Amino acid sequence: MPTKKDIQDLYFMDARFKLLEIASFLDRVDRHDGEVDFRHPAFDKALEAMQNPPPETTRAQAVHLAFSDHSTVPAESAGIQFALGAHHNEP
Repeated sequence: MPTKKDIQDLYFMDARFKLLEIASFLDRVDRHDGEVDFRHPAFDKALEAMQNPPPETTRAQAVHLAFSDHSTVPAESAGIQFALGAHHNEP
């Protein structure tokens, strides 16, 4: 069974890179004009979920759930033919 140090030795640099990539993405959004769409608050919600996952929930589960559609009623038809990566509450 690997130790916490073993996991850090294996994955720290990759996680560091990904965290810097997220910070760079947010900086790019901040530098440009215009309005953000529904994905921006969904991203903020996912970051918050990662930092403070609900009890009995892993960080990965919390992030996944933050981006997910929790509706229980099926849509009559698909509005798009591609994924947006976050749920959009369409009117």
